[in-house]
Amino acid sequence: MTEETANADSILKLQFKTDAGLGSRANIGMIVLSSDQTLELEFRTLLDFEGVALYHARIPNEMEITEETLAKMEAELPITASLLPGSFNFDVIGYGCTSGTTVIGEDQVTKAIRTAHPGILVTNPLTACKAALSSLRLKRIAFLTPYEPTITKAMRDNLMEEGFEIPVTASFYESDDFVVGRITSDSILESVKKIGARDDCDGVFVSCTNLRAASVIEPAEEYLGKPVTSSNHALAWHMLRLAGISDSPGNLGSLFHQKL
Repeated sequence: MTEETANADSILKLQFKTDAGLGSRANIGMIVLSSDQTLELEFRTLLDFEGVALYHARIPNEMEITEETLAKMEAELPITASLLPGSFNFDVIGYGCTSGTTVIGEDQVTKAIRTAHPGILVTNPLTACKAALSSLRLKRIAFLTPYEPTITKAMRDNLMEEGFEIPVTASFYESDDFVVGRITSDSILESVKKIGARDDCDGVFVSCTNLRAASVIEPAEEYLGKPVTSSNHALAWHMLRLAGISDSPGNLGSLFHQKL
């Protein structure tokens, strides 16, 4: 039967071709918190490259951010990772929670995701932050979070153990993740300007994938004359570089001009 001939049910059979799919250059998988209002929106801009495809799954978490609620996600990570189909041939998979990674541990996050995707490259905002700061050759960091003090201190200690100096730490003292997602970009920008203007800081890191920080990177850098990055900003950059994407657009800040 030719394609011009209808079958017994009068449905014309047509011919088609396939290609490499939307991710012809890279397929990127993301595990996003169910409470996160920001990551997917920011990643649409940060990963807006021809041939780069993003696929995400949402992991259950509680709206109240505490060490206890964050730790619960470790058991959910393999389950959520399995929702990202192995047949998509992911180049890298990320876990989108900076505070969760701090509590669970970077190695444990990787191990949990690899139970569903053996051997896959894995990253998270904390690991990405360290890679970004190193690539930018920054040592003295102004550090901004939305978290309550226990989590903020734990993350600061983690960065300091890696050799980074943190002369100033600031926080919005907000543990409700719903509220965190509603903090305005203007509030974040003014906070970055305030802490980043200090002479003892070489750059700024804004922690939390739910903070709307990506849009303030360029104006903050222009004001401060120093590199600025955030959880989503650093994570997107790190995932691209791990996937072999070296594009350096002119509108995403100084980090996107850096290699690993």
